[in-house]
Amino acid sequence: MKMSFGSVKKTMAPCSNPITDGPMKTEPALFENYSIRRIYDEDAETWWFSVVDIVQILTQQTDYQTARKYWNKLKERLKNEGSQLVTDCHQLKMMATDGKQRPTDVASAETLLRLVQSVPSPKAEPIKLWLAKVGYERMQEMADPARSLNRARETWQKHGRSEKWIQQRMTGQETRNKLTDYWAEHDIKKGE
Repeated sequence: MKMSFGSVKKTMAPCSNPITDGPMKTEPALFENYSIRRIYDEDAETWWFSVVDIVQILTQQTDYQTARKYWNKLKERLKNEGSQLVTDCHQLKMMATDGKQRPTDVASAETLLRLVQSVPSPKAEPIKLWLAKVGYERMQEMADPARSLNRARETWQKHGRSEKWIQQRMTGQETRNKLTDYWAEHDIKKGE
């Protein structure tokens, strides 16, 4: 399923999160001319990437179902070998090509790096570099949180958001953070 980034819905919509029960946002990532479905878990501060999307790139398949079957066989083989890799994959609902939310195997960047090593492919090295870049950017943001604000601003600009919308979004986030900090400091729990 080769897609251009422009054909993917660009809004960051919340979705359910069986991993942490916290808020999550979807935002496709672009690798070469492939769109990779991913979800950001705000509580865990972790990106979850669609495993089948990565396998599709690695195997250079244009057919999504063929990539899904390859992943199912690989998952079975890894399980039989006792690999921890399959255990580190979770399922989240993600938008499928038919427009419906479907359970999809997802993995963190760390798990994907290990997965990439299990698939013989000329695309493995570029994906490793791309995932390393994602990890490096996250490390930079941890050292200097202003970088994540700048990245968010740039992403929203790429999505066509106005400066006014961006400023309102960032102000709203800051207000929400202050409110939840106040609740935490005063030991206020949900439902009280």
